[in-house]
Amino acid sequence: MLPPMLWAGNAVVGRMLVGSMPPVAMNVLRWSLVAILLAPLAWRVLRDPAAIARRWRHLALLGALGVGTYNALQYLALQTSSPINVTLIGASIPVWMMVVGRLCFGQPLLHRQVAGAVLSVAGVLLVMSQGQWATLARLRLVPGDLLMLLASLAWAFYSWLLAKPPELMRGDARPGWSWAEFLWIQVGFGLMWAGLCAGVEASLAPNWHDAWTLDARTVSGLLFIAIGPSILAYRCWGLGVQAVGPTVAGFFSNLTPVFAALWSTLLLGQGPRWYHPLALALIAAGIVVSSGWRPRFRNAGAAHGG
Repeated sequence: MLPPMLWAGNAVVGRMLVGSMPPVAMNVLRWSLVAILLAPLAWRVLRDPAAIARRWRHLALLGALGVGTYNALQYLALQTSSPINVTLIGASIPVWMMVVGRLCFGQPLLHRQVAGAVLSVAGVLLVMSQGQWATLARLRLVPGDLLMLLASLAWAFYSWLLAKPPELMRGDARPGWSWAEFLWIQVGFGLMWAGLCAGVEASLAPNWHDAWTLDARTVSGLLFIAIGPSILAYRCWGLGVQAVGPTVAGFFSNLTPVFAALWSTLLLGQGPRWYHPLALALIAAGIVVSSGWRPRFRNAGAAHGG
């Protein structure tokens, strides 16, 4: 339960920090703090730099997509979109993973997956149209919603690269990196890309230097998104997947919009609109249908597996 709660908090806090700092620069600060906080747990990975050098292309791509691109696009999306919209659109990531898997990784596409995609995309369109289908016909879409769609696509590629790594990252050929070491390496490569994008942002954005407000509220917000959604959520997610498997864990990730609605109501005064729960139901139904999940009942004396 903790990862979706923290990821929802990331969207809400990111919205709260709009106007306090440039969004791409905020992404750099977030992951710089993560790198500092993880250093005591992960610095030993530097004892074998050759292992990193042999795999640098794959690691650099993971860092660019997962750290440099996805999060930067999410913070850019929050400049014009609400946390509820952002997390609802993000809940369609399993659908984009299905599409990317079929087109780029040769994964078979089943009829139930197509049906699930239709339901989930309908939920995304409902959010983007704000419950008024005529909005789509006029092509008056909120820019943040489109940016979050791009972020979701980036995360789908990132997820498939984790699931289908090259030979040097499989089985016995994979170095014995801990979760902290593996994340630290990705953060290091991702910060290179994020820093480059922040430089472009600084050169193109008018009055970039005047867009900073470093007060107690901003600093506490940065610490939260560095510790909670980045480190604690990542670790808890890994433990949860090991305990119940990725399929069951995936259903918990779709609680993120629910928590986002609660956080938005408490902290931003932005309560959910009538179309938000309907969109969430469509997205959740699409994921259930596409995964082919069926409830399994066991008798009271049955042993529970992991």
